Amino acid sequence: MTLTATTLGYAFLGGLLPSFIWLYFLLKEDSRSPEPRTLIALAFVAGMAAVPLALPLEQYAKDHLAMDVPLMTSWALIEEVIKYIMAASFILWRRAVDESPDYVIYMITVALGFAAAENMLFLILPLSTGDFTASVFTGNLRFIGSTLLHVVASASIGFAFAFSAKYRPFIRTIASAAGLILAIALHTAFNALIIREGASTALAAFFLVWMVAVIFFAAFEVLKYFQYRNFPNKRTNL
Repeated sequence: MTLTATTLGYAFLGGLLPSFIWLYFLLKEDSRSPEPRTLIALAFVAGMAAVPLALPLEQYAKDHLAMDVPLMTSWALIEEVIKYIMAASFILWRRAVDESPDYVIYMITVALGFAAAENMLFLILPLSTGDFTASVFTGNLRFIGSTLLHVVASASIGFAFAFSAKYRPFIRTIASAAGLILAIALHTAFNALIIREGASTALAAFFLVWMVAVIFFAAFEVLKYFQYRNFPNKRTNL
Protein backbone atom coordinates (compact mmCIF):
# COMPACT_ATOMS: atom_id res chain seq x y z
CA MET A 1 0.00 0.00 0.00
CA THR A 2 1.43 3.35 -1.09
CA LEU A 3 0.21 6.57 0.47
CA THR A 4 1.05 9.59 -1.64
CA ALA A 5 -0.14 13.16 -1.59
CA THR A 6 -2.25 12.38 -4.66
CA THR A 7 -3.87 9.37 -2.96
CA LEU A 8 -4.65 11.37 0.16
CA GLY A 9 -5.98 14.22 -1.97
CA TYR A 10 -8.36 11.95 -3.88
CA ALA A 11 -9.49 10.33 -0.63
CA PHE A 12 -10.07 13.75 0.89
CA LEU A 13 -12.14 14.97 -2.06
CA GLY A 14 -13.96 11.64 -2.44
CA GLY A 15 -14.86 11.67 1.23
CA LEU A 16 -16.12 15.23 1.18
CA LEU A 17 -18.15 15.04 -2.03
CA PRO A 18 -21.03 12.81 -0.82
CA SER A 19 -21.43 14.84 2.37
CA PHE A 20 -21.29 18.14 0.49
CA ILE A 21 -24.03 16.96 -1.87
CA TRP A 22 -26.31 16.03 1.04
CA LEU A 23 -25.40 19.28 2.83
CA TYR A 24 -26.31 21.28 -0.28
CA PHE A 25 -29.79 19.74 -0.34
CA LEU A 26 -30.17 20.29 3.41
CA LEU A 27 -29.31 23.99 3.13
CA LYS A 28 -31.66 24.35 0.16
CA GLU A 29 -34.43 22.95 2.36
CA ASP A 30 -33.58 25.62 4.92
CA SER A 31 -33.29 28.49 2.41
CA ARG A 32 -36.31 30.30 3.85
CA SER A 33 -34.58 30.73 7.21
CA PRO A 34 -30.87 30.07 6.61
CA GLU A 35 -28.39 29.32 9.37
CA PRO A 36 -25.12 31.28 9.78
CA ARG A 37 -22.61 29.74 7.39
CA THR A 38 -19.82 29.98 9.96
CA LEU A 39 -21.86 27.88 12.39
CA ILE A 40 -22.69 25.34 9.68
CA ALA A 41 -18.97 25.05 8.92
CA LEU A 42 -18.16 24.65 12.62
CA ALA A 43 -20.75 21.90 12.95
CA PHE A 44 -19.31 20.09 9.93
CA VAL A 45 -15.74 20.31 11.25
CA ALA A 46 -16.89 19.18 14.71
CA GLY A 47 -18.38 16.09 13.07
CA MET A 48 -15.13 15.37 11.26
CA ALA A 49 -13.18 15.77 14.50
CA ALA A 50 -15.43 13.15 16.13
CA VAL A 51 -13.98 10.35 13.97
CA PRO A 52 -10.48 10.22 15.56
CA LEU A 53 -12.23 10.22 18.95
CA ALA A 54 -14.42 7.28 17.97
CA LEU A 55 -11.76 5.09 16.34
CA PRO A 56 -9.80 4.04 19.46
CA LEU A 57 -13.02 3.31 21.34
CA GLU A 58 -14.29 1.19 18.46
CA GLN A 59 -10.98 -0.68 18.33
CA TYR A 60 -11.24 -1.35 22.07
CA ALA A 61 -14.78 -2.69 21.57
CA LYS A 62 -13.58 -4.90 18.71
CA ASP A 63 -10.84 -6.35 20.90
CA HIS A 64 -13.21 -7.22 23.73
CA LEU A 65 -16.54 -8.09 22.11
CA ALA A 66 -17.68 -10.83 19.77
CA MET A 67 -18.19 -9.91 16.10
CA ASP A 68 -21.95 -9.94 16.36
CA VAL A 69 -24.80 -7.81 17.70
CA PRO A 70 -22.88 -6.69 20.83
CA LEU A 71 -20.06 -5.28 18.69
CA MET A 72 -22.45 -3.70 16.19
CA THR A 73 -24.38 -2.09 19.03
CA SER A 74 -21.23 -0.81 20.72
CA TRP A 75 -19.96 0.76 17.49
CA ALA A 76 -23.32 2.43 16.90
CA LEU A 77 -23.45 3.67 20.49
CA ILE A 78 -19.92 5.09 20.33
CA GLU A 79 -20.51 6.95 17.08
CA GLU A 80 -23.95 8.33 17.95
CA VAL A 81 -22.94 9.43 21.45
CA ILE A 82 -19.77 11.15 20.23
CA LYS A 83 -21.62 12.93 17.43
CA TYR A 84 -24.17 14.14 19.95
CA ILE A 85 -21.46 15.27 22.39
CA MET A 86 -19.73 17.24 19.65
CA ALA A 87 -22.99 18.91 18.65
CA ALA A 88 -23.90 19.69 22.25
CA SER A 89 -20.41 21.00 23.05
CA PHE A 90 -19.89 23.26 20.04
CA ILE A 91 -23.28 24.09 18.55
CA LEU A 92 -26.57 23.45 20.34
CA TRP A 93 -26.04 25.93 23.19
CA ARG A 94 -25.57 28.93 20.88
CA ARG A 95 -28.14 31.71 20.48
CA ALA A 96 -28.38 31.06 16.74
CA VAL A 97 -30.06 27.73 17.55
CA ASP A 98 -33.34 29.48 18.28
CA GLU A 99 -35.92 27.56 16.24
CA SER A 100 -37.06 23.95 16.34
CA PRO A 101 -35.78 22.99 12.85
CA ASP A 102 -32.32 24.23 13.83
CA TYR A 103 -31.73 21.18 16.03
CA VAL A 104 -32.34 18.87 13.08
CA ILE A 105 -30.18 20.93 10.73
CA TYR A 106 -27.18 21.07 13.04
CA MET A 107 -27.36 17.43 14.10
CA ILE A 108 -27.45 16.42 10.43
CA THR A 109 -24.54 18.76 9.62
CA VAL A 110 -22.43 17.21 12.38
CA ALA A 111 -23.37 13.76 11.02
CA LEU A 112 -22.31 14.77 7.50
CA GLY A 113 -18.94 15.92 8.81
CA PHE A 114 -18.50 12.60 10.58
CA ALA A 115 -19.49 10.70 7.44
CA ALA A 116 -17.04 12.73 5.32
CA ALA A 117 -14.07 11.84 7.54
CA GLU A 118 -15.21 8.21 7.71
CA ASN A 119 -15.58 8.07 3.92
CA MET A 120 -12.00 9.29 3.52
CA LEU A 121 -10.71 6.39 5.58
CA PHE A 122 -12.69 3.86 3.53
CA LEU A 123 -11.36 5.31 0.27
CA ILE A 124 -7.68 5.31 1.21
CA LEU A 125 -7.18 1.53 0.82
CA PRO A 126 -8.57 1.08 -2.74
CA LEU A 127 -6.94 4.31 -3.91
CA SER A 128 -3.56 3.40 -2.41
CA THR A 129 -3.61 0.08 -4.28
CA GLY A 130 -4.51 1.77 -7.56
CA ASP A 131 -8.01 0.24 -7.68
CA PHE A 132 -9.89 3.29 -8.93
CA THR A 133 -13.00 1.27 -9.85
CA ALA A 134 -13.31 -0.09 -6.32
CA SER A 135 -12.91 3.40 -4.87
CA VAL A 136 -15.70 4.76 -7.08
CA PHE A 137 -17.93 1.81 -6.12
CA THR A 138 -17.16 2.35 -2.44
CA GLY A 139 -17.90 6.04 -2.69
CA ASN A 140 -21.22 5.46 -4.43
CA LEU A 141 -22.30 2.86 -1.87
CA ARG A 142 -21.43 5.15 1.01
CA PHE A 143 -23.30 8.04 -0.65
CA ILE A 144 -26.58 6.12 -0.82
CA GLY A 145 -26.04 4.04 2.30
CA SER A 146 -23.67 4.88 5.13
CA THR A 147 -23.70 8.66 4.68
CA LEU A 148 -27.49 8.71 4.66
CA LEU A 149 -27.47 6.39 7.68
CA HIS A 150 -25.50 8.97 9.66
CA VAL A 151 -27.96 11.62 8.52
CA VAL A 152 -31.10 9.79 9.68
CA ALA A 153 -29.51 8.52 12.90
CA SER A 154 -28.42 11.99 14.05
CA ALA A 155 -31.68 13.47 12.76
CA SER A 156 -33.46 11.25 15.30
CA ILE A 157 -31.80 13.19 18.09
CA GLY A 158 -32.47 16.50 16.33
CA PHE A 159 -36.17 15.69 15.99
CA ALA A 160 -36.35 14.70 19.65
CA PHE A 161 -35.05 18.14 20.62
CA ALA A 162 -37.18 19.92 18.02
CA PHE A 163 -40.53 18.40 18.97
CA SER A 164 -39.89 18.82 22.70
CA ALA A 165 -38.48 22.35 22.46
CA LYS A 166 -41.45 23.97 24.22
CA TYR A 167 -41.59 21.50 27.09
CA ARG A 168 -39.88 21.65 30.47
CA PRO A 169 -36.30 20.34 30.84
CA PHE A 170 -37.31 16.96 32.28
CA ILE A 171 -39.46 16.17 29.23
CA ARG A 172 -36.71 17.34 26.92
CA THR A 173 -34.22 15.06 28.66
CA ILE A 174 -36.53 12.08 28.22
CA ALA A 175 -37.11 13.00 24.56
CA SER A 176 -33.39 13.37 23.81
CA ALA A 177 -32.67 10.01 25.45
CA ALA A 178 -35.38 8.42 23.29
CA GLY A 179 -33.89 10.07 20.19
CA LEU A 180 -30.45 8.76 21.05
CA ILE A 181 -31.80 5.24 21.60
CA LEU A 182 -33.57 5.38 18.23
CA ALA A 183 -30.36 6.59 16.55
CA ILE A 184 -28.38 3.69 18.05
CA ALA A 185 -31.08 1.19 17.08
CA LEU A 186 -31.16 2.38 13.45
CA HIS A 187 -27.38 2.37 13.24
CA THR A 188 -27.14 -1.11 14.76
CA ALA A 189 -29.80 -2.53 12.43
CA PHE A 190 -28.05 -1.12 9.36
CA ASN A 191 -24.64 -2.43 10.45
CA ALA A 192 -26.02 -5.86 11.28
CA LEU A 193 -27.64 -6.14 7.85
CA ILE A 194 -24.80 -4.70 5.77
CA ILE A 195 -22.09 -7.03 7.13
CA ARG A 196 -24.06 -10.18 6.36
CA GLU A 197 -23.34 -11.87 3.06
CA GLY A 198 -25.96 -11.80 0.36
CA ALA A 199 -27.64 -9.21 -1.83
CA SER A 200 -30.96 -9.53 -0.02
CA THR A 201 -29.60 -8.35 3.34
CA ALA A 202 -27.71 -5.46 1.72
CA LEU A 203 -30.91 -4.46 -0.08
CA ALA A 204 -32.80 -4.64 3.21
CA ALA A 205 -30.22 -2.33 4.81
CA PHE A 206 -30.57 0.27 2.06
CA PHE A 207 -34.37 -0.06 2.10
CA LEU A 208 -34.38 0.55 5.86
CA VAL A 209 -32.29 3.70 5.72
CA TRP A 210 -34.15 5.15 2.72
CA MET A 211 -37.57 4.39 4.23
CA VAL A 212 -36.59 6.19 7.44
CA ALA A 213 -35.12 9.05 5.40
CA VAL A 214 -38.40 9.58 3.53
CA ILE A 215 -40.31 9.64 6.83
CA PHE A 216 -37.85 12.09 8.34
CA PHE A 217 -37.89 14.40 5.32
CA ALA A 218 -41.69 14.53 5.58
CA ALA A 219 -41.45 15.20 9.33
CA PHE A 220 -38.96 18.00 8.64
CA GLU A 221 -41.42 19.67 6.26
CA VAL A 222 -44.12 19.47 8.94
CA LEU A 223 -41.72 20.92 11.50
CA LYS A 224 -40.82 23.81 9.20
CA TYR A 225 -44.48 24.53 8.45
CA PHE A 226 -45.44 24.95 12.09
CA GLN A 227 -42.28 26.92 12.86
CA TYR A 228 -42.29 29.39 9.99
CA ARG A 229 -45.98 30.01 9.37
CA ASN A 230 -45.96 32.73 12.04
CA PHE A 231 -42.25 33.58 12.33
CA PRO A 232 -40.76 34.27 8.86
CA ASN A 233 -37.66 36.08 10.10
CA LYS A 234 -34.63 34.66 11.85
CA ARG A 235 -31.83 35.95 14.00
CA THR A 236 -28.28 35.08 12.97
CA ASN A 237 -26.40 35.66 16.22
CA LEU A 238 -23.66 33.22 17.15
